[in-house]
Amino acid sequence: MKKLSIVTACAAILLGGATNIWAQDQVAQVRSLAATCFTCHGNEGRSVGGVPPALAGRDKGELLQALRDFKEGKRPATIMHQHAKGYTDQQLEAIAGYFSAVKAGPATPAPAARGGN
Repeated sequence: MKKLSIVTACAAILLGGATNIWAQDQVAQVRSLAATCFTCHGNEGRSVGGVPPALAGRDKGELLQALRDFKEGKRPATIMHQHAKGYTDQQLEAIAGYFSAVKAGPATPAPAARGGN
C-alpha cells in the first residue's frame, strides 16, 4: 500500500508538472502568434502615437470581429486582410484574447525614434 501511495504521489506531481508545462507552452505559442502584430502595432500592441491603432487592452470581441472582417474582406485594409487570411479562426481568437489581456499603456519608442544611437 505504501508503494502505491508513493507511485500515486509521483504520478500526480509529474502530471501536475506536465499540465503546467503544457499551459506555459500554450501561452508562448499565443504570444508568438501575437508577436507578428508587434512590427506595426508596437511591442505588446502598444503603438507609438496611436498609428496604427493600439491593440493592448481592447475588448476581445471587438478585436476578434475586426480580424474576422479583415479575413473575410468586409473591412477595407492595405495589408491586414492578407495577415488575417493567414490564421485559422482559433488562432485569431487566441490573438484577440492575448491583446485584450495586455494592460493598455503608453508605448516606449525605439531608440532611433527617441534620437538615441
